[in-house]
Amino acid sequence: MLPTDTVYGIGVMPAVPGAVEALFRAKGRPGSNPVPMLGASAETLAVVAYFNDTATELAQRFWPGPLTLVLRRAEGWSHDLGGTDRATVAVRVPACGIACDLLAQSGPLAVSSANRSGGAPATTVAEAREALGRSVEAYVDGGHRSGAPSTVLSLVGEPVVLREGVLPASDLLR
Repeated sequence: MLPTDTVYGIGVMPAVPGAVEALFRAKGRPGSNPVPMLGASAETLAVVAYFNDTATELAQRFWPGPLTLVLRRAEGWSHDLGGTDRATVAVRVPACGIACDLLAQSGPLAVSSANRSGGAPATTVAEAREALGRSVEAYVDGGHRSGAPSTVLSLVGEPVVLREGVLPASDLLR
């Protein structure tokens, strides 16, 4: 469990057999809802996703920060993150120094909010422990977290805002 810029997240290495499935079980999250990947930089996420010129420009402008990009998966990166679409992946670089330091050491992680599916997101370690208990092996305390969710932009085909968060859609679509 690690802090992000908005909430606490539960993260796993998708290359570890059974890790993503354990994340789904811990959260009570349906496997039909894929997990995004967080990384320390666009460069570290390039092993996961293909960054075209538009994705590279947006990453340079808005990362680290509250923008999640849905991109085509990098060639050869085939780890199961849930969902039925194995051609795309959501990626983000959080604006949290603790998270980025951890991600720089671990490499990209599959991360979902540290709460039971449908429950309120955890904004403190105590809330994350209460929600997930012993299903999480390690907790990294980054203090109280707060903030609006990230804006999710798909760059698969024509750009489409899938969820408007803290970044206005108009800023991104320009």
